[in-house]
Amino acid sequence: MYILDADVFIEAASTYYAFDIAPKFWEILINLADDNQITSIDFVQTELLRGNDELATWIEEEFDSAFASTDDTDVSVHYAEIMNWVNDEDQYFDYAKADFARGADGWIIAYAMAKNLDVVTLERLNPVIKRKVPIPNVCQQFTISFMDTFSMLRNLGVQLNP
Repeated sequence: MYILDADVFIEAASTYYAFDIAPKFWEILINLADDNQITSIDFVQTELLRGNDELATWIEEEFDSAFASTDDTDVSVHYAEIMNWVNDEDQYFDYAKADFARGADGWIIAYAMAKNLDVVTLERLNPVIKRKVPIPNVCQQFTISFMDTFSMLRNLGVQLNP
């Protein structure tokens, strides 16, 4: 099972899988969620609904049930572990650590750890970055599998044929 970061939805909706170009992509996401092959979390849902756009409407009307609650002891324990590691890392600027703490990324990784999921994000592993705490850097530290949207679709055998 895969857990999707907000950027998977945002980038797809605004570029290569825009709703008017690739409606099949969005249908596939609904089907994958219904089959318990993909999920995301409440923090991502909140972030996406702030957009007040076509994506937010789709999230609210079509994909609402695909977002899992992070209100789980196992998730909270892993989140604390992740935040302790991030805060102890000298690599990242303090503002990058604070930004990470305010966002959904730590919760996505914690949920993936608690539920043994693969993380899907468009962020890239960057061992020297200081201005941001990338999801792949944290995933690598905690031995969590991560990939981009296209790798996930290939792994699931998805084809966008009409």
